[in-house]
Amino acid sequence: MYEHLKIATEGGVCTLTLNRPEVYNALNDTITYELQTALKEINKDDAVRVVVFTGAGKAFCSGQDLKEASSNDKKSFMESLHKRYNPIIRLMKGMPKPIICKLNGVAAGAGCSLALACDLIVAAEEAVLTEVFVNIGLVLDSGSSYFLPRLVGSAKAFELSTMGSRISGKEAFELGIVNRVVPAAELDEAVKKYTDYYANAPTKAIGLMKKMLNKSGSSTLDEMLEYEAYCQEIAGETHDYKEGVSAFMEKRKPDFKGN
Repeated sequence: MYEHLKIATEGGVCTLTLNRPEVYNALNDTITYELQTALKEINKDDAVRVVVFTGAGKAFCSGQDLKEASSNDKKSFMESLHKRYNPIIRLMKGMPKPIICKLNGVAAGAGCSLALACDLIVAAEEAVLTEVFVNIGLVLDSGSSYFLPRLVGSAKAFELSTMGSRISGKEAFELGIVNRVVPAAELDEAVKKYTDYYANAPTKAIGLMKKMLNKSGSSTLDEMLEYEAYCQEIAGETHDYKEGVSAFMEKRKPDFKGN
């Protein structure tokens, strides 16, 4: 179905893999539109309760395919972002399911933005994050100007973006950019610990919490108190809430169904 993506779903876990390893999973027109379609389909699939986003081969994503971009001098940067990249970021942040970035290698430019747009990042020690835009005279895009200062603070974000610094997996963990860092050989197992949890968690409640946390950055306390009440009313009507209470009363582990 897809030319540059691989998608596999098993046990509630959907693994979405960028599949252009020969160019370090660089983003051309085709793969960006395929990503939009895939994210919409994953969002609609009730069998999916957690998503793992990764790259084939040695890299996660090296960013925009500059060879393709340089062959089309008439392409508008603004149009490309509006049509290709921004919809991907909005779909990722709007998806009511957790997205875990399995950061297996370099994430550069827009590839770094894709990693930062995930809800959790599990990185190999050998992985590298770099906001490489400045090296070709461009600015942050695809959400990096939003995500980066919220993770590391404005001063550090300025340094990392204006200097195009290369951040190792270990450094990214120390800065609070990634949730966990492990040797490359242990990456699959580290990701599996998260997917084992989320595939059996109350998915509706987690989706609501994702929306709440995304909203909190631009909201007042009073607005969030109201939104919490609104979301709690929705959560309280779910099967998983009733199951959670029953399991507590019966002193057993809850069997959440994700609805």
